[in-house]
Amino acid sequence: MQHQNKETQALGMPWEDDYGYAQAVKKGDTVWIAGQLGHDEKGVLAQGMEAQMKQTYANIKTLLSRFNMTMDDVVEEVLYVLDMQTAFEARRDNKATFYTNPKSVASTIVVVSGLALPDQLVEIKIVARQ
Repeated sequence: MQHQNKETQALGMPWEDDYGYAQAVKKGDTVWIAGQLGHDEKGVLAQGMEAQMKQTYANIKTLLSRFNMTMDDVVEEVLYVLDMQTAFEARRDNKATFYTNPKSVASTIVVVSGLALPDQLVEIKIVARQ
């Protein structure tokens, strides 16, 4: 969808209409990806931090590809997590599967008291630029 020089993308999840937001917005050469979580195409959450994190990055890759972008275009990520140690280890141990050069991304990880869905363990927000 395009309006006001913005292009938006969705994943077809029911909460997009319920809450009322775009999963991703592109304006100019920059894409902002709303906090993503580790659900599959049916909205089912993966089990465990590592599995949710891997699925979350897969969803991010899907959204980026719709703008003809890749993970190499990511300049910033913010991870919201329920458990710092488990999340830190999952991100650290899998960084090379998420990014070609993990040191090229500004990354922040923050512990929060809760996330949108009951079994959700991680949410990741992205900014990418071509």
